[in-house]
Amino acid sequence: MTRIALFADVQNVYYTTRERYGRAFDYRALWARVAATGDIVAARAYATTRGDPGQQRFQRALEHIGFGLRLKPYIRRADGSAKGDWDVGITIDVLDWAPQVDCIVLLSGDGDFALLLDTVRARHGVVCQVYGVPGLTARDLIAAADAYHPIGPDLLLD
Repeated sequence: MTRIALFADVQNVYYTTRERYGRAFDYRALWARVAATGDIVAARAYATTRGDPGQQRFQRALEHIGFGLRLKPYIRRADGSAKGDWDVGITIDVLDWAPQVDCIVLLSGDGDFALLLDTVRARHGVVCQVYGVPGLTARDLIAAADAYHPIGPDLLLD
């Protein structure tokens, strides 16, 4: 059976599905779709947290589905900008898991991950799949993936 590691860039997916569809992403539907193709041996969801009750419910739901959570505090800078992306953390975890699996599934539209996918495919021969919102997923990331799965209404909550 195909061994799969699943990595979810929660902030990216939250903002892109909200912008494109005005709806939230359905992590349970994603899990079912990916699990139908193999054995999910690792799953991580990366998010920022403010500690509010709604966020905590969402985080517990992700854990209940099967995701391990990686959280960092949401930081608002003095100039009004925000900090809280997980690009380095996701990269490190993908590099750690790539030698142990057959397939990496990345849920993100961030083009910064294109080089990562090229690297793990070249070094470890893993299949790399990307789930991202059409029109909001970087072309470089789509090109770096063996398969691109556009997020549409079937992966959104009502």
